[in-house]
Amino acid sequence: MALVQRLDLRQSQTLVMTPQLQQAIKLLQLSNLEIGEFVAQELQQNPLLEEGGPDLDQAGPRGEGEPAEAAAGGDDRAAAADAQAEQIESGVIAEAIVDGPDGGDGGLDERVGTTSYGMGGREFDGEASDAADRLSRDPSLRDHLFEQLNTDITDSAARLIGALLIEAVEPSGYLAEGDEAVHSVAATLGVDRRDVEAVLARMQRFDPPGVLARNLSECLALQLADRNRYDPAMAALCANLHLLAERRFSELCRICGVDQSDLADMIAEIKALDPKPGERFESNTAAVVVPDILMRSAPAGGWIVELNPDTLPRLLVNRRYYAEINQSCRTAKEREYLSERLNAANWLVRSLDQRANTILKVASEIVQQQTEFFQHGVTRLRPLVLRNIAEVIGMHESTVSRVTNNKYIATPRGLFELKYFFSAAIQGADGGASFAAESIRHRIKAVIDAESPREILSDDAIVDMLQGDGIDIARRTVAKYREQLGIASSVQRRREKNLRRV
Repeated sequence: MALVQRLDLRQSQTLVMTPQLQQAIKLLQLSNLEIGEFVAQELQQNPLLEEGGPDLDQAGPRGEGEPAEAAAGGDDRAAAADAQAEQIESGVIAEAIVDGPDGGDGGLDERVGTTSYGMGGREFDGEASDAADRLSRDPSLRDHLFEQLNTDITDSAARLIGALLIEAVEPSGYLAEGDEAVHSVAATLGVDRRDVEAVLARMQRFDPPGVLARNLSECLALQLADRNRYDPAMAALCANLHLLAERRFSELCRICGVDQSDLADMIAEIKALDPKPGERFESNTAAVVVPDILMRSAPAGGWIVELNPDTLPRLLVNRRYYAEINQSCRTAKEREYLSERLNAANWLVRSLDQRANTILKVASEIVQQQTEFFQHGVTRLRPLVLRNIAEVIGMHESTVSRVTNNKYIATPRGLFELKYFFSAAIQGADGGASFAAESIRHRIKAVIDAESPREILSDDAIVDMLQGDGIDIARRTVAKYREQLGIASSVQRRREKNLRRV
């Protein structure tokens, strides 16, 4: 067979993931905190980007009187702004009205509202406030332990051992890795393990009671000893916490040598103890979830869904600065870099605009689909999957999934993650209407909470009750949902409630 050279012309289609497209996809799935960090990083890297202020809301490329159709096209609006302004401000559809079940065709009436991304008054140059915070903050657990170590232990060798033990303390107050930490300290200092254990025994009397324990049993024992309540019965109970977790109360009575009444009192004392004594020194407050979407009732009926301006960054592309620098460029490489920065800045502004519009679209459709939930509660939560939303708004399921990831909506019924509203369907009896799995879990919890101590409901009994309400559900599904809710079996609940009655 002869080898020949020839030219072939072929036509094909491929999807190329450009860096800009990858950035747009990445922005969709970022939370509001992550988007703030990303924007702050871009502000440092791109000299043509500037952070806008709240006074720019009225100075954007469009005003309050611009038609909604012009506001809906993010790319078109940005292109028009490029042609007529020296700086670009990103704009979004900030608000949408979702009609209720009786609101006509149930569509969205989009209105032009706030025109920019807001940083919520956040400041990135907070060094002055950081210094004040450091001066006024409460001492940490390690600071508290070191203060007691320097006061109560005078021997230099013992103090060195104690310092290494404190370095191994977890925020919960436990000694990290337990006995392994003792062995590690002994090996590091070249001392006998018994010397380390002797220092540890002295330090376990430090405040707070239970600190430097190697496990939960030792932590509870130290707190009981501090209260002068660590007797042989309590020691046996602390050594058999696994039986307490399994609610094997009869066996615990036999091991501890007490009756059910005494065991109930002992368990009450155990519950009054602190299983993580070090956490009280943690000055970090719980992270507050800031909603990405705000929802409220509309005066004429239905719901108003709007983006939270405090979570949307304001960005400006300074074209005047670009023009000044462009005139002073001397080489083609400098002009190429400046053009690249301008394109990156424009693309970021448009990507943020598209992200905001997509979030609003998805959230508005979720509210439209789950109107009965907002009116009547979790028992009226509808089964919903990503495909239902994607088909209505004309987007791919993966896009909806990214939008609902780590995005929260503040509603009259509380703060919810958007993924909360997606729930599998449980078929109704006789082919009737289906029910959301989350609403079934809520019903199971309500039924068990209302059960009588004398009539503990088995999983089969719960199945019969749900089927009486028209819900076709299997016993294994009820057991699975009960375990997801952290509810014990009927046998364990009966033991626990019988113990409470003693």
